Amino acid sequence: MAVTEVSIIVPCLNEADNIFPFVEAIKNIFCDVKWEIIFVDDNSSDGTIHNIRQISQEDPRVRGILRLNRKGLSSAVIEGALSVSSPYIAVMDGDLQHDEACLPSMLNLLRAHKADLVVASRYIDGGGNEGLSSAWRRGLSKTGIKLAIKLSHAPITDPMSGFFMIKQEIFDEIVPSLSGKGFKILLDLILSSKNPLSIAEVPMIFRKRIYGESKLGIPVLLSFAMMLTKAAIKR
Repeated sequence: MAVTEVSIIVPCLNEADNIFPFVEAIKNIFCDVKWEIIFVDDNSSDGTIHNIRQISQEDPRVRGILRLNRKGLSSAVIEGALSVSSPYIAVMDGDLQHDEACLPSMLNLLRAHKADLVVASRYIDGGGNEGLSSAWRRGLSKTGIKLAIKLSHAPITDPMSGFFMIKQEIFDEIVPSLSGKGFKILLDLILSSKNPLSIAEVPMIFRKRIYGESKLGIPVLLSFAMMLTKAAIKR
C-alpha cells in the first residue's frame, strides 16, 4: 500500500458547494504525490458532511470528521492533524480562496529540510490579497499583520495566513502548548514553539470567494486580539 506523504487538513463550516471543486483541485495539483484530505466539519447546517462522505465512498483519500458541540478553526485543525501519520501536514481553508498551486513548492521546501514550516503569504513578491472583499477587510488585515509582527517578532510577512504546511514531528512537539482556541492557529504555532522555527514563505494569490460567506466577524477578531495579548505577554 502506498504511504501517504501529505495530509491536508481542511476545517469547514457550511462549505457544501466547495467540497467537490476543492477535491478536484487537489487531484489536479498533486498528480505525483501521495496525499489525503481530512475535512473537519463543525456540524454544518448545509449538508457539508454529506458531500464529504459521498466523495469518500469513491476515493478513500478523502475522509471527514464530524464534530458535535465543538466549534473553532484552531481546535478543528488540531483534531484533524492528530489523526494523521504522514510526515507533512498542510492546513487550508475549504472556501477555495487559498491557491492550491502553492502546495508543491511548500512540500519541496520541507522535503529539502529548508524549513520546519512553510507559509503561503499574500505579502511577498508574487502574492496578492484580491480576495479580501472590501477596503475595510483589507485595512483590517494589514493592521492585524503589523501588530502581530511587532508583538510576536514573527519572522514572516503574513502571520494571519490560514494556509501553511508543517513537518508532522514539529507539529507534535508544539501541540501540547497550543491554546486550541480561536481562528489564527499559525500565529499560535509560532508563539507556542519552545524552539525558534525555521520558516519559509511562498507567494499566494488570495482568491475571491465564489460560494458561501466569509467567517470574518466578532469571534474572529476577539480570538486574534487574545493571540496578540499572548504574544505581548510572552515578549
